[in-house]
Amino acid sequence: MADYRITHIELDEQTIVWRNADIEQERRIAIYDLIEDNSFQPLSERCAVCDGPYSLKLSVTEGRLVMDIGREDKTPLETIILALGRFRRPIRDYFAICDSYYQAIRQATSQEIETIDMARRGVHNQAAELLMERLEGKIAVDFPTARRLFTLICVLHIKG
Repeated sequence: MADYRITHIELDEQTIVWRNADIEQERRIAIYDLIEDNSFQPLSERCAVCDGPYSLKLSVTEGRLVMDIGREDKTPLETIILALGRFRRPIRDYFAICDSYYQAIRQATSQEIETIDMARRGVHNQAAELLMERLEGKIAVDFPTARRLFTLICVLHIKG
């Protein structure tokens, strides 16, 4: 029986130079939620013979997202590389709104926090849809998985 999910995820720590406590918390939550519930099905012929579960290592190299997909025991299956040019604005917007959100939760009213959080979710949702579009024909993911993967892509872009 096919088990199309990720059971292990790793971020290339060399890609990440610095992250604050808020971003570290986002990373931990995204990884935990992703491992607990995800839908991830590589669509290439090479991966068709392995119906999961999978391990996934994410890194950014020369402006490209590198997704190293392996079997659960980390035996390599394939590497998917996506240009990140179309993600620059969503990543920048997501960081800006997250900064506003983190500042707001320390000093704003609950209504202001809710407004910023709604905007943050909107940016996050649009970015997840873009990720699903860019993965089309390569990897089938559901919307919650795409959201969590986008969070991790953002974490990989933190340069200090």
